[in-house]
Amino acid sequence: MSPQQQTLTEKDIQLVQYELEHKTTSRLLRAYPAAKASFKPHETSMTAMETAWMMVGMLLDPDEIMAAELKMTGPPAPPASWDELIAAYEKAYAAFVRKLSSIPSEALNATIRVPVAKGRTEEHRRSDMLWYFLHALIHHRGQLSVYLRMVGGKVPSIYGPSGDEPW
Repeated sequence: MSPQQQTLTEKDIQLVQYELEHKTTSRLLRAYPAAKASFKPHETSMTAMETAWMMVGMLLDPDEIMAAELKMTGPPAPPASWDELIAAYEKAYAAFVRKLSSIPSEALNATIRVPVAKGRTEEHRRSDMLWYFLHALIHHRGQLSVYLRMVGGKVPSIYGPSGDEPW
């Protein structure tokens, strides 16, 4: 069978998508000025550091997805520096890919109980939760790209040319 005829599993597709988004996220994190990590556009907004740290948290440990119930305990305190945050993101990504690659594809079709409101859970397919966390990472990356523009940084190309990085 040629590579063009190979059937990809949903897990294979997720790994490809996570890799594509990882490259873009890494570029954005590296473009953000460390000296502006405490910037927040509004008093009720998270700081840039907190927003970026949320992206690290979206690289959920696949062992958690394989549990019977997802425990949403909240992220640990962010690191002290932007460089430490980038290192934590890269480490979390590598661990995520390594662990997800080892999970049998069929196991991702089983369900997991997920908190959806205070005192309420619902069952969702494990694979759907992985898509949810990828989309949440992309959402927070979008927020950080706006912060980057607001602090005078240059926004890299994300899904096409940007004002700072035309094609």
